[in-house]
Amino acid sequence: MTSHVLPATAERVPLHTRPRNNRRIHARTLHDVSRYFEATDEEITQRIRELEREWDVERALEANAATVSLAGLALGIFVDRRFLVLPVAVAGFLLQHALQGWCPPLPLLRRLGVRTAAEIHQEILALRILRGDFIEKPVYPESLLAIAAT
Repeated sequence: MTSHVLPATAERVPLHTRPRNNRRIHARTLHDVSRYFEATDEEITQRIRELEREWDVERALEANAATVSLAGLALGIFVDRRFLVLPVAVAGFLLQHALQGWCPPLPLLRRLGVRTAAEIHQEILALRILRGDFIEKPVYPESLLAIAAT
C-alpha cells in the first residue's frame, strides 16, 4: 500500500471540510436532484444550465485571493508598505490550497455551501441520468447520486 503526501485533486477540499458540512452539501444536492424527479426534460435542462454557471469553491477562492491581493498591493503602494504583506500571505495560502486543499477562507465557503466542481458535476450527471440521457429513468433519487458518484 502506497501513501501519498498530497491528496488527489478531487479529494483535497472534502478532506479539509468538516464532515457535518460535507453531509449538509451532499444532502442539499440530493434534495435538489429529488426536486426534479417528476420534472420535464426542459426543466431538467434549465437546471443543468444553472449548474454549469455555478461558481465552485476553487473559483470563489481565486476571486477572493485576487481581490485581497490587489487591495493589499494598492494599499501597499498608496498608503503604507506594510500592506504588501497581504499579497504575500495570499500567495502562500493559494500555494497551500493547491498542495493540501486547505486555506483560511475554505471553512467559511464550505459552511456557506459552496461546492467543489466534482460535487456540481455529480448533480449534473444525476440530472442527466434522470433525464434519460444514458439509461432508463431510475426509480429512487438516491440511486442517481450513487450512479453519478461511480
